[in-house]
Amino acid sequence: QVQLVESGGGLVQPGGSLRLSCAASGSIFSIIAMGWYRQAPGKQRELVAEISTGGSTNYADSVKGRFTISRDNAKNMVYLQVNSLKPEDTAVYYCHVIVLQTPKARNTLDAWGQGTLVTVSS
Repeated sequence: QVQLVESGGGLVQPGGSLRLSCAASGSIFSIIAMGWYRQAPGKQRELVAEISTGGSTNYADSVKGRFTISRDNAKNMVYLQVNSLKPEDTAVYYCHVIVLQTPKARNTLDAWGQGTLVTVSS
């Protein structure tokens, strides 16, 4: 199994910043992709940002220029720096990884964290 532990969420005023962290552990040979999703009340879960092993990134249009995703391959960690926060960024943020569990694995495994709440309010 793969476990993901997120941290860094909280209450912040509009315009503020947070840094979300996610640590992956367990049966992992390599992590193909890491990313962050979010789900606001009454809305579907949506991709926020993702990053490949080589460092290629992809962002939702709504967060481009404000959020930055990064990863530490040696530590199996992914980060999301969130700046210039807006009330509409309020959501539960979920860490997501796609892993190979063994060198000869034919299939990848998707794993999700438990979520960390980000509330943007004055």
